[in-house]
Amino acid sequence: MAVNRSFNFIIKILIRSRHVEKVLIPKTDILVSNICLGTNVFGWSADEQMSKTILSDYLEKGGNFLDSADKYVDWMPGNKGGESEVMIGNWLTETGNRERVILATKIGKLPTRLGLSRANIFAAVDDCLRRLQTDYIDILYAHKDDQEVPLEESLVAFNDLMKSGKVRYIGASNYTATRLDEAILLSEKLGIASYVTIQNEYNLLHRLKHETELLPVLKKHGISAIPFFGLAKGFLTGKYQPNVFSDSIRSETVKVYENDRNWSIVDNLTRLAIKKNSSNAAIALAWLISRPGVIIPVASGKNLKQLNEIFQEVNLTSKELDDLTKY
Repeated sequence: MAVNRSFNFIIKILIRSRHVEKVLIPKTDILVSNICLGTNVFGWSADEQMSKTILSDYLEKGGNFLDSADKYVDWMPGNKGGESEVMIGNWLTETGNRERVILATKIGKLPTRLGLSRANIFAAVDDCLRRLQTDYIDILYAHKDDQEVPLEESLVAFNDLMKSGKVRYIGASNYTATRLDEAILLSEKLGIASYVTIQNEYNLLHRLKHETELLPVLKKHGISAIPFFGLAKGFLTGKYQPNVFSDSIRSETVKVYENDRNWSIVDNLTRLAIKKNSSNAAIALAWLISRPGVIIPVASGKNLKQLNEIFQEVNLTSKELDDLTKY
């Protein structure tokens, strides 16, 4: 994968391991693979057996960073949330791989554990730990901003969880740049732990908020982004065609991306993938890794074929990166 060429405010430590780069998340001692495996498909488009197969293959490829949430996957009929965490926890216990992976999960969006009050944070974390079958979480994200609870209450609760050993680091997800800045400044004022990363949507199609609003905050505080939807829910893989959507479980949700600009981006991406003898997914993620403020992306796969496409090694020239960026 292409190494980020644009950081002058974040130092990246790279270690080659089975063709996978390891990077140090700024303001932590966490060394992670350059692709974070999203597990929002576990219990949705990937059943438990396939999920365990994906996890084992990801680890074998040199990956070590898993991303989940207590909400995954409550949108499936019959589910109540936590299914993804349960599958990860079962795999960790069966394989004994807990110390080989960096485990991130998110709280605050599950309807039965909604919000970031102190009581809810503590209860939600205990639920996550039970499902994950572990006694600590490496990175705990606030899954969305809760403006009905004072920031101080939430941040102090997170800090106390870190002091207890249940959580190592904290991050924010779906926060505006303004609220992220406010939260970090408040943590500094209080002398407590602060968010070390942000997980928002960022990809070739969805760029404006990251590049114009969030990036200055990341530079100001020396932290990085670990974006979700790096493949735009699969739209960037090229599997969809104009006005012809597959019966994919995600086909309805990706229609939001359907416009002339975005189809042009996919066409350009596909041409480059053919030229490089690579997958659209690998090219799109290599572009994302190259972007200012991004340390690594989150990407998911519902089977081994998709996982292999994500992990293809590809090197992009400055011109190729610029050609992808021009839209």
